[in-house]
Amino acid sequence: MRSIHVERHLTARIGWLRAAVLGANDGIISTASLIVGVASAHATTSNVLLTGIAGLVAGAMSMAAGEYVSVSSQSVEAAPAESATWIARLFEAGEV
Repeated sequence: MRSIHVERHLTARIGWLRAAVLGANDGIISTASLIVGVASAHATTSNVLLTGIAGLVAGAMSMAAGEYVSVSSQSVEAAPAESATWIARLFEAGEV
């Protein structure tokens, strides 16, 4: 008799890793290009440092806002299904 081999892969739960890697890559590239652009304009060291920090903060805020909107839209998508279930229960109970 042959035994059945069931493979269990965790690829469904790895979406957060993909988002983290792509987000970090985007942050590194955009911040580095911003710093190189300012440095190539012969700015002072303090201006280059300030620009890099401002770019990092702006990028972090942008990523946080994008993630918030993404999570919020997922909960909004579930709301119509929940209200439809609630309305159906009202009809079944004869309250509507």
